[in-house]
Amino acid sequence: MGMWWFQQGLCILPAALVIWTAAAFIFAYITAVVLRHVDPFVPYISDTGTVAPERCVFGIMLDISAFLGLATTYVRYKQVQALAGQDEPKIHKLNQVGLVLGWISSFGMCVAANFQKTTLFSMHLVGAVLTFGVGALYILVQTLISLYMQPHVHSKTTFWVRLSIGIWTFASIISMFVSSVIMYSSLPGVDVARKLHWIPGETGYTAHIISTISEWSLAFSFISFFLTYIRDFQKINLRAEADLQSSHLYDQPYYSVPAAVNHSETSPLLSGST
Repeated sequence: MGMWWFQQGLCILPAALVIWTAAAFIFAYITAVVLRHVDPFVPYISDTGTVAPERCVFGIMLDISAFLGLATTYVRYKQVQALAGQDEPKIHKLNQVGLVLGWISSFGMCVAANFQKTTLFSMHLVGAVLTFGVGALYILVQTLISLYMQPHVHSKTTFWVRLSIGIWTFASIISMFVSSVIMYSSLPGVDVARKLHWIPGETGYTAHIISTISEWSLAFSFISFFLTYIRDFQKINLRAEADLQSSHLYDQPYYSVPAAVNHSETSPLLSGST
């Protein structure tokens, strides 16, 4: 009997990252709208995770997403490291930079999720910049790696898809930044960070809607990028090795007769079998 697609290699990691993160956004949105904490028409993602109880679940779910992000970017790093030849130092350097950027972006997700914009806006903003700003740089680096690795490692189509998503990401960032600047400048003296309800036609409403649509677009561009890892991850497995230095855990020799022991054990990271 053949394996299901998600049982092949480590593709469960990017798949879980995409599904879980999308579920976090959608769950928080539905809960916030049902409880009338936000307006139903395209609120900020941050606004849907600002008020209890949805903010509690939102924070927990995005913390798990951050962990999945750490694991996914690490596996991607190991895969590129194994595929790139020793005569390709440019790819290895980009790969190291990509790992650092991926982990910073994942950490930023934790910060943004656990410091709500209405509670501590400055920290929430730092988290958002780390998540989306550094995350966009991660996408750029991975797209460059894909450029240098095609067509001998993967197809040109993979590169073009990642490039298209990268353009989508940066376009969303620019649109969100410009519309947010216009919105804040048109509302002097207003605590926009705490404003969860908007009336159509009021000052700054159009810029607000463009900004929120851009944020959702940016979030789903990130999700779409990790979808491109699924096929790649079907072709990789990582194994953990336990290298024992002794047959017991005492500080001094304990057994008069050494016991037979397997000093080296390897098993898949996501399975208990050898």
